[in-house]
Amino acid sequence: MSDQPAGEVTMEIDGHIAVITVRNEAKKNSYNPEMVEQLVDHLTRVDDDPEIWAAVFCSAGEHTTAGLDMPKFFGPKATAKPRDPNKVDPFGLGRRCMKPVVAAVQGITFTVGIEFMLACDIVVAADTAVFQQLESKRGIAPLGGAHFRYLTRTGWGNAMYHLFLCDKFDAQRALQLGFVQEVVPAGQQIDRAIELAKEICKNAPLGIQATKEAALTYIEHGERAAVDAIGQIRDKVMSSEDMKEGIQSFVERREANFQGR
Repeated sequence: MSDQPAGEVTMEIDGHIAVITVRNEAKKNSYNPEMVEQLVDHLTRVDDDPEIWAAVFCSAGEHTTAGLDMPKFFGPKATAKPRDPNKVDPFGLGRRCMKPVVAAVQGITFTVGIEFMLACDIVVAADTAVFQQLESKRGIAPLGGAHFRYLTRTGWGNAMYHLFLCDKFDAQRALQLGFVQEVVPAGQQIDRAIELAKEICKNAPLGIQATKEAALTYIEHGERAAVDAIGQIRDKVMSSEDMKEGIQSFVERREANFQGR
């Protein structure tokens, strides 16, 4: 038998968009440590490469993920290693990717699948998507951010309802909760996520990144810190070539041609 780990996470570049795809269909796209490391590396490249302006995060096949391949992460045969804090954390608990990330989900979207999804910025769900934060059914608890991202997305009562019940809920419920932003027929979710990424990339990338940075400042440090950051954000975007292009395109009544500088 091969010693190679099952599954992989690939990345393809299309213009200014990176498409990151989870591929482990034989195990319902469950993650082993090597796949998580690949995801970390891809997101870090997205964040570091000035020519990448947005990313789409998706999974091949019928399902997003059944979660972690638990024996590979915990127990005597575990192969998991500590993650490099200098790289992007796909859970968004450490270094964040400051480029916009659009997630596409379908079918089984359990545990870390939800946590990865909620660490993204926009989510498109297929109408087949089924969600479940079931860690407490296994004697543990969510460790990838669900305990607070449920709160920031949907409020205390709804968060505790699903975190305490560990129940399954469908795409329409996820839309109602604010976990996903669009629900589309199955098979269209990745194309729609790419379409949204392309629409985002029509805007000035420095402005988009500054907007995300400012929003995260509020989430992480509160309103006063977000207000105090306005001057720095203003300096970053108002001195850019993209700002000049944006004004000129308005005067000339044409689409702007932004360069990300």
